[in-house]
Amino acid sequence: MPASTLRIEEPDGGDPLPGIIGTSPAMGEVYRVTRQVARSSASVLLLGETGTGKELIAQAIHEQSGRNGRSFVRVNCGALSESLLESELFGHVRGAFTGAIENRTGRFEAAHNGTIFLDEINSTTLHLQVKLLRVLQEQEFERVGDTKTVKVDTRVIAASNRDLLDLAAEGQFREDLFYRLNVVPIYLPPLRERTGDIPALVTHFLNFYNEKNDRYVAHIEARALEALRAYVWPGNVRELQNYVERAVVMAPGDELTFDLLPSAVRTGKQPRSVGPRVMNFDELTEELVQQGLSGADEKSEDLHGRVVDRVEREVISQVMSMCEGVQIKAAARLGINRNTLHKKLKQYGLDGDG
Repeated sequence: MPASTLRIEEPDGGDPLPGIIGTSPAMGEVYRVTRQVARSSASVLLLGETGTGKELIAQAIHEQSGRNGRSFVRVNCGALSESLLESELFGHVRGAFTGAIENRTGRFEAAHNGTIFLDEINSTTLHLQVKLLRVLQEQEFERVGDTKTVKVDTRVIAASNRDLLDLAAEGQFREDLFYRLNVVPIYLPPLRERTGDIPALVTHFLNFYNEKNDRYVAHIEARALEALRAYVWPGNVRELQNYVERAVVMAPGDELTFDLLPSAVRTGKQPRSVGPRVMNFDELTEELVQQGLSGADEKSEDLHGRVVDRVEREVISQVMSMCEGVQIKAAARLGINRNTLHKKLKQYGLDGDG
């Protein structure tokens, strides 16, 4: 074997939690809290960037708890509009709205005696947050279009990739709901804070995609591993997983080499966003001045406000274009709820299909 090549070996011992890879100190704390909170019925709030494995931890909490064997129900709150999400969570009765041709059981009922995982809870509207707060406090709700109260015994695990207290300060998230969810918070570290886990993660993904694609990429070039360790990983573990899958599919032999990695990893630079370039603050200020929008008697704060609005409009316009006008997707990418996006679209005269 060449001196510049490393053999990927299986990590010593079992995984700290089933299905979760990593032995870094940061993950050790996650495992400790996960095991401790799993034995209780307390609500858990998982915090961390996109791609850090929040759903895996939610699943582990359920499986380590006394509710193991009961339903574990996942709901991505950022993937549905307000009306659809309300029906999805709480169910509806026939005739509750157009298209409601029969009664439907919601996810909370489906998770009775089990666990419900509410991912991207930061994207819910204030209206839905009131209903969620009631379920957490009283463990009861009504289906959409019904007056009959439904009682449930469901453990709630929520996840957010944004600071909920910041959203509360902006009037986008109920502070009382935050404190109800935040009984036991668990912070999932980004991959850049646990680079020591990268070799084990690469091993895991190599094995998985080798089997899936009937390949045998068993080695990794030292230079490639060094580049993976040095990269900042804006997409976290999910991004690493995608790159390993690509390498397994494209490798001509049994080695993951440096040239199989995407240019962002090879150069250490994050990939540029797809779509039109958004001018920075200084460029926009200069443009506004050139257009005569900042007259001699205009206050500097007025100019600042114009530039901020222009930057926001440009960013929203770009993201809406990338999401093909679908407001739900655009709101999730922007990290705001759909109602806020709708108001911004109206404010800036932008069109969206919703």
